Amino acid sequence: MDAEFWHSRWAENRIGFHLDDTNPVLTQYWPMVKATRDDRVLVPMCGKSVDLVWLAQKHNNVIGIELSDIAVRSFFAEHLYTPMVTAIGHESVYAFDEITIHCGDYFSVRIDPVDVVYDRAALIAMPKNMREMYVERLLSLVKKGGRILLVTLDYPQEQLNGPPFSVTSDEVRRLFDGCNITLLARDEKDETHPRRKNGLSHFAEEAWLIEVV
Repeated sequence: MDAEFWHSRWAENRIGFHLDDTNPVLTQYWPMVKATRDDRVLVPMCGKSVDLVWLAQKHNNVIGIELSDIAVRSFFAEHLYTPMVTAIGHESVYAFDEITIHCGDYFSVRIDPVDVVYDRAALIAMPKNMREMYVERLLSLVKKGGRILLVTLDYPQEQLNGPPFSVTSDEVRRLFDGCNITLLARDEKDETHPRRKNGLSHFAEEAWLIEVV
């Protein structure tokens, strides 16, 4: 689960976590974060997600953080965007209209505090021993009063190797202790879901609203 792991996944195009369409969880529950057009929106570990385009239609400043330069270059190429690229220390910053992607290490890139976060695939990409560090860093990037739309998965970890990893509701509440935490939805998948067909006894997707106080 070091940087080389993710570089290899992108180099070998083993990106089963990538969605070709906008995530329906985002479109359904984004109104719950009550974000204004001028709010700064952060998408950690954004990959080449088309969710960035959807968010940029609604907000003037959408910021992604992504380790893989393959992912970042692919995002702009696939959408026929020609970004301005600036090197800052050990990271590169790609900017085009409302979208800015910092290509570098999530734990060290330098960005100004944001108002809202959309985390679909970042926390669940973290092995258990890195999650506290991930959340500590995330909360340091969010203004007081900021909101996070968090998407997690719940399944028997012993039945399937991650990533994406299972993050239970108890763990979400522990990691974000001190914040206001609301479970927006739990979607329990039935036996026809691909994960269930692979032998999982249960598999659920959960959406959370985290409010930083």
